[in-house]
Amino acid sequence: MELDVLTREGASAGKVELPDDVFNVKAKKHLLHEAIRSYLANQRQGTASTKGRSEVRASGRKPWRQKRLGRARAGTVASPIWVGCGVAHGPKPRDYYFILPKKARRLAIKAALSMKAMAGEIRVVDSLDVDPPKTKEAVKLLRALGIEGEKCLLVVPEKREGLLRATNNLAGVRTTIAKDVNIYDILSSDKIVIDKDAIQPIVEVLTH
Repeated sequence: MELDVLTREGASAGKVELPDDVFNVKAKKHLLHEAIRSYLANQRQGTASTKGRSEVRASGRKPWRQKRLGRARAGTVASPIWVGCGVAHGPKPRDYYFILPKKARRLAIKAALSMKAMAGEIRVVDSLDVDPPKTKEAVKLLRALGIEGEKCLLVVPEKREGLLRATNNLAGVRTTIAKDVNIYDILSSDKIVIDKDAIQPIVEVLTH
């Protein structure tokens, strides 16, 4: 697949060939679903915790006698049916992490990139440097590319503090380096903007 390379002003600066083994790959939908599920599960801390009836601080005595009061029987004020007491079947700290095989994870990412490329939702820019590193400069760049106001993912070959500072206050704009591209960021973005120098690192990560 061949795409135009754009300048920061939105003008054409030539063409670039996107390798078919990364940007022209098909995968079944269930694989994309599993990859997203794995990514989101692995972000969970799993620290939610509630106290059961044996853990809350409460008196151990029977609150009232068993019979002849016209009330429901009660053996402890720690019962889950009482407000502010133990929780029945509440969450406890647990690990949600599960691993998707490396080949499956890479195939899912390649399929997601291919979907975006075929839909015309990938832009290649000769440089994503923002100088000076100000928000208005980042807005100017997105406007020139015709994606201002859209959810977009900016992919650069290595960490660039100036770009991070310039896009930090822009809602819906995420920045990542090539080796950390993940399926969730790809599929949750309307457009993907790739620095021309980041294409080769993406290919190397996904094919080796």
